[in-house]
Amino acid sequence: MRSSLRPRSPLTASGPPVGRALLFLAVAGAAWGTVGAAAALLHRFAGLGPVALSFWRCAGGLALMLGWSAVRRAARPARRMPGALEPTGRRLLRVLGTGCGMTLFQTAYFAAVLDTGLAVGTVVTLGAGPVLIALGARLLMGERLGYGGLAAVSGALTGLVVLVLGGGGGTVRPLGVGLALLSAVGYAGVGLLARRLGRDGGPADHGSTTTWALAVGAVCLLPWGLAEGLLPHTEEPGRVLGLLMYVAAVPTALAYVLYFAGAAVVRAATTSVVMLIEPVAAAVLAVALLGERLTGAMLLGTGLLLTAVSGLAVAETRAAAPVLGPAAAPAAPAAPRDPG
Repeated sequence: MRSSLRPRSPLTASGPPVGRALLFLAVAGAAWGTVGAAAALLHRFAGLGPVALSFWRCAGGLALMLGWSAVRRAARPARRMPGALEPTGRRLLRVLGTGCGMTLFQTAYFAAVLDTGLAVGTVVTLGAGPVLIALGARLLMGERLGYGGLAAVSGALTGLVVLVLGGGGGTVRPLGVGLALLSAVGYAGVGLLARRLGRDGGPADHGSTTTWALAVGAVCLLPWGLAEGLLPHTEEPGRVLGLLMYVAAVPTALAYVLYFAGAAVVRAATTSVVMLIEPVAAAVLAVALLGERLTGAMLLGTGLLLTAVSGLAVAETRAAAPVLGPAAAPAAPAAPRDPG
């Protein structure tokens, strides 16, 4: 009798159980949903701009990732397996591309949050990002969207229009929406790069990718941050320091570690659905902590966007189902759904 079970890949063999992996992804999504609120509070209490916020996030996250890597190496020395070395050119493309993309989408995201609010900035970024990935995969890699994908893209565009036109009272600002869309472009670039390299089937250390990408971001942002002003201006240094430490530790270092651990086990389509917890968390914090008001049109636009993202995930699952089998190669983890 032919077994219906597929052999576990090297990635999943050493990964957590599926239930724990889903919990990791949920915690990562909830953590990423808080970074916009933390950025808004840092701007309010310390006067930090979007570039400075992005720099301190990269620098703090980099310091914590380096410390975590040192502890890992001391506890369990790495053993390099024959044939597992990634080519230099591919590694440079992955690190520099991911670092530049992360720098663009988190800086533009912080700027969007400061201009048009946390709820709208998060929803537009997360709603437009998967749509741009789907369109880019079709144009650049020949991946067909199918009827489900086309319907999802149409729904997402409709949601964006409703959200922008129905904000009312200046709540939704065109500049902020444009910055959120720019953030989505950076996010989509990282996603398309991950998908392109993942199709090559080459080795990749995602923890190392995160560390180096944060380093690239810190270096790129430093001169711009110095021009904008890196040092906070505040009469509450304890609160500001606590917020900066939180941004570096929870939605950056911890969330990326949990995300990569979970994404190595769970399918990319399932990951994208689980990560929809992020805009929900952001919307709750926008109302509870920042006093933002959500209109009926904004709720409708948000619902259309999130439904469209779910539709893209379902379409991806159905498209991938016929090719899965005992000989199928393991899918690469999805790109991080972190706009910040």
